[in-house]
Amino acid sequence: MTFLGIETVEWLGYIAMATVLVSFLMKSIIKLRLVNALGCLLFVAYGIYLQPISKPIILTNIAILVINLYYIFKKK
Repeated sequence: MTFLGIETVEWLGYIAMATVLVSFLMKSIIKLRLVNALGCLLFVAYGIYLQPISKPIILTNIAILVINLYYIFKKK
């Protein structure tokens, strides 16, 4: 499926990329980690949606997601 001549999987990758980039504009570290975690989830979906699937994209972003979640829920 395409939109504006770009495949759906590519759109997912662009949205994931934009989400991660926007996360670095956040002043609050918690907001940064939340938005970055969303970007990581989108990248995981992107890695799965690619054919063949991209294990490096999936594994890297799962690791970053776990790190973000650790710091979000870490007790102070």
